[in-house]
Amino acid sequence: MSGAGRNRQRGGQKPTGGQQGNGRRERGGTGYESRSGSSSGDRSPKRYGERSGQGGRNERTSRTDMPNRVGSQGDRKPSRDRGDSLRVSNERSSGPKRNGSNGSASSGRGGGRGRESGGGSGGNQSVLGMGRIKGEWMDIRLPDNLVGAPMSIISKVLPLPPKLVSKLLQTRGCILQGPNLRLHLFPRETRDFPSDWMELNILYEDEFTLIVNKPAGIEVHPSEKGQRKTLAHAVAAYYEMSGQDVRIRHVHRIDKDTTGPVLYAKNEFAHYQYDKAMREKSIERIYLALAEGYVEGNKGKIDKPIGQDRHHSTRRRVSDTGDPAVTHFEVLERLEEHTLVRLRLETGRTHQIRVHLSSIHHPLAGDGMYGGSRGVMSRQALHGERLIWHHPWTGEKQQVTAPLPDDFNQALRKLRRE
Repeated sequence: MSGAGRNRQRGGQKPTGGQQGNGRRERGGTGYESRSGSSSGDRSPKRYGERSGQGGRNERTSRTDMPNRVGSQGDRKPSRDRGDSLRVSNERSSGPKRNGSNGSASSGRGGGRGRESGGGSGGNQSVLGMGRIKGEWMDIRLPDNLVGAPMSIISKVLPLPPKLVSKLLQTRGCILQGPNLRLHLFPRETRDFPSDWMELNILYEDEFTLIVNKPAGIEVHPSEKGQRKTLAHAVAAYYEMSGQDVRIRHVHRIDKDTTGPVLYAKNEFAHYQYDKAMREKSIERIYLALAEGYVEGNKGKIDKPIGQDRHHSTRRRVSDTGDPAVTHFEVLERLEEHTLVRLRLETGRTHQIRVHLSSIHHPLAGDGMYGGSRGVMSRQALHGERLIWHHPWTGEKQQVTAPLPDDFNQALRKLRRE
């Protein structure tokens, strides 16, 4: 295989039944757009989801008046053949294909299925492109100027960290034969969580990456010994069902009652790259939140350090001695005694959005821990709308968009008196 892999979008992915995926990138038809071209003095943004007169270059999804719901009719069952089912050729090209209305994904690559232009700026772009993936190995054809060069020279044009190159050399996972380089990047691993079958909505998947749209009420991983029915257990069940011998490696977390994309690395190399990207803040997470009250201004930044609450082990609070925390917000729609805002995290502190909005006297609707009431939602009204990252090998910019869950949509309709 060459290229960045496949994007699988499914509504209501279940562990059994359905059809086999077609091995190609698929995109849903939902897109979220904010107001367009309003002046800085305009205090009445357009309704969230309303069409703009400007076509955004970086998000080529269709626009709707209301965000689509989680779940669709078609369940799919991926192939168990890991060597074939997750492969897509770089040379395939056609128009974007829709599959239900459960989120969208795009890649920063030129050409291909509905891909955006722009390349891999901001990522760790490799000098050597992706090779063909055959089972557990990647086969790369070296350019003429590197044929005959020692591995110490070739490794400098690979995105592999020196520690991993050394490990591959020691375990015979790096084979150099004339113009051909073989790398053992996808070894079979023992899954480190038992399987708990549950419905999953997979937003994106390729050989390096899995992104799951987490529902409310499920923790990303166990918070105490012996705990089951977390997202980690569900991902283990999905790997088992799809014949993938892969460890569970979540790259970031979201709160139990927050919905949205969770990123998983499917091998040691991808995990290294994503951990590095998190430290360098090049993985971007964008959220939608329903805040109580009238949020002043159309855009703003909350820059307040966050520390642990000494009187409550699970709470956080703004504290001069806490860790730096920065949240950017943009007002999308003003509703009855509430404001719909889009937020971008510059840092990733525990409960950051919840603490920051509460600190400016606009707690999340439904967030009883930080002062919100539960009149329109029974949980905190916070949803991960979009995840933006760079492909671990090519450095190409990629993103997924997750649709609003039903309870969030219902709260908006109630406030709009629809």
